[in-house]
Amino acid sequence: MAKVEPGMEAMVDVYIFETTALLEQLDEILLRTEKANEFTEEDINEIFRIMHTVKGSSAMMGFENLQKLAHKGEDMFFIIREAPEKMTDVGFVYDLVFQMSDLFKAEIDMIQNDDDYQPTDFSEMIGKLEKGAKMLKGELDEVEAQDAAAASGVAPAAAAIDAAPDCTTVRVFFEDGCKMENIRAFMLINNVKESVDDVEIVKYVPEDIESNQDSANVIIDNGFLLSFRAPDVKAVLAAIEGSLNVQSYEVIDSAAAALAPAAAPAPAPAAAPASASAAPADAAAAAAPAPAAAKPAEKPKSAEPAKAAAAPSGGGKQSLISVNLQKLDQLHDIVGEIITTESMVISNPELEGLRLESFTKSARELRKLTADLQDTVMSIRMVPLTGPFQKMNRIVRDMKVKLNKDVELVIEGDTTEVDKSIVDNLNDPLMHLVRNAMDHGIEENVEDRIAAGKPAKGTITLSAMSSSGEVIITIADDGAGIDTDKVLSKAERNGLLTKPASEYSEREIQNMILLPGFSTNEVVTEYSGRGVGMDVVKSNLSKMGGSLLVESKKGEGTSFIIKIPLTLAIVDGMEIMVGDAEFTVPISVIKESFIVKHDQILNDTRRGEMIMIRGVCYPMLRLNEKFGLPSEVNDIEDGIVLLIESENRGICLFADKLIGEQQVVVKPFPKYLSQYDIKGQGLSGCTIMGDGSISLIIDVNTLIGSR
Repeated sequence: MAKVEPGMEAMVDVYIFETTALLEQLDEILLRTEKANEFTEEDINEIFRIMHTVKGSSAMMGFENLQKLAHKGEDMFFIIREAPEKMTDVGFVYDLVFQMSDLFKAEIDMIQNDDDYQPTDFSEMIGKLEKGAKMLKGELDEVEAQDAAAASGVAPAAAAIDAAPDCTTVRVFFEDGCKMENIRAFMLINNVKESVDDVEIVKYVPEDIESNQDSANVIIDNGFLLSFRAPDVKAVLAAIEGSLNVQSYEVIDSAAAALAPAAAPAPAPAAAPASASAAPADAAAAAAPAPAAAKPAEKPKSAEPAKAAAAPSGGGKQSLISVNLQKLDQLHDIVGEIITTESMVISNPELEGLRLESFTKSARELRKLTADLQDTVMSIRMVPLTGPFQKMNRIVRDMKVKLNKDVELVIEGDTTEVDKSIVDNLNDPLMHLVRNAMDHGIEENVEDRIAAGKPAKGTITLSAMSSSGEVIITIADDGAGIDTDKVLSKAERNGLLTKPASEYSEREIQNMILLPGFSTNEVVTEYSGRGVGMDVVKSNLSKMGGSLLVESKKGEGTSFIIKIPLTLAIVDGMEIMVGDAEFTVPISVIKESFIVKHDQILNDTRRGEMIMIRGVCYPMLRLNEKFGLPSEVNDIEDGIVLLIESENRGICLFADKLIGEQQVVVKPFPKYLSQYDIKGQGLSGCTIMGDGSISLIIDVNTLIGSR
């Protein structure tokens, strides 16, 4: 956290929490009103109140740069509130306020996480907001109005490029920080001329790139416009893509849209860096580009509203308080220790064989109370998925404009609750999957959708539901679905197949898109094509004890199904013995346990021992061999077999015996053990049993992947 005066840390926590909540509320209002294409009087008053509150709290905390930024936003909505009839074009207001909101979130994120925080200079954004206020007042002349509209990302209606209708116009953005963008634009033109025969450069904007160094700033803000005629347009686009320092480009179909400045593409997350894009954009997309999205600010980890509420008062109101999340973590840890200690007391070997009726009765009551305490503490930590789900509205909104796709996001079940620690880690996986649905799932051409009998507008559905101790989140689109032939062909070319292509089922082929380095995009775009992202999503979900499954029907759409536990801290497990070691297997993945007969065992030359269960062959893993444990139980009929399934894949585990079901508190391994890649060997953590012994918790996904 940023350095503050001693004793002010708690106030900064409250400021961060309240301001983040207000900014999220602001985004929700903007997204809703933009969809309706109007501000109501109530919306205007609410936005003005948010700006005013943020301004005041920022000033109180000494964050003058944020106070000034909020003040300029407040000025705009003061004008709108006093004279709403002056607001004849709301487009530029949305883009300005979205940009301001993104800057605010990024700054708060720095305040929260950067120990050497230095205030950002928002002079450029403040200038845009001041010009926006003047536009609302009608105080700008025509040239100034065009400049202000360009700065906000919205082109004036009168803008047009002086190029023949048979020209192709391209807007090019160079990499951030590459410097001398005007010279790089000049070099790009020469590269195109040298690489492509019979190309005619008709016009480029800015026109003074050779003589005016300031034209670099215009290119940074609005991109470099290039109009040309060529018999082979693809060859020109390839030359542009191959030019030095080109980050992305877009083909502008409409001449009227060509001069409309577009927001520079936002830097993509590390998992999916930006590069050249050939996605066409029509006039509407070019005229109202989304602002570059700053890093979304997480809710502060130091202050979080308590889920539990005091008993309703006589007036029927609920009394809520904010509780430091670290205190909830401490309370949760203490409850875990109480559960472990209670088990140690009740299972004390010194009590074995004694008839202690009073003790047994008290022990039952203690167990009931600790169970109630655990449920209460867990309920306090449970928060709805509303936050991460609603953030996806902004992702869809920005990509709709940049990809020129008409898509609606439908949210269902966002009131489903999961542990706060899981919610904090869901933002990135959801973002990647929604972006993937927008970029890969929804068809590029509306005509293709209509020809397939679908509505012109695409739909992405984000839904959640609870099911037997876990939450199922589905990201579904009604797009073209996965082309399994194309996926299999690309996997074969990349050397990703582990068996003959003919042996892969359709489900296995669909799930190949989750492999590291896999991408079906032939051209790297701002959103995809580098083969990173989906495997990172799967890896991050695995760290949370979750899984990812792909289901798709060609021509109908694709669904990504996430399964995550309600909590990471306490697991319902089945205790098993392997030699002298005790292991815990999560009950949620156990399908059945049984004793195997010799005639059920098959031997595969490549996969080893297999067990036939109701006509299906499953590979068998002997845990004593896997973990190098001496065991006297080697005959298959003397031990016990557990059939476990995860991510639609199954495996049989062979152990000495079952001990029984036990609710256990998950403990991470000490950090110094990380050098041994314990998780990679199939163990996710450990727990302390009632007799003080340690039980190792099996990581089912890793074991399945090893076979």
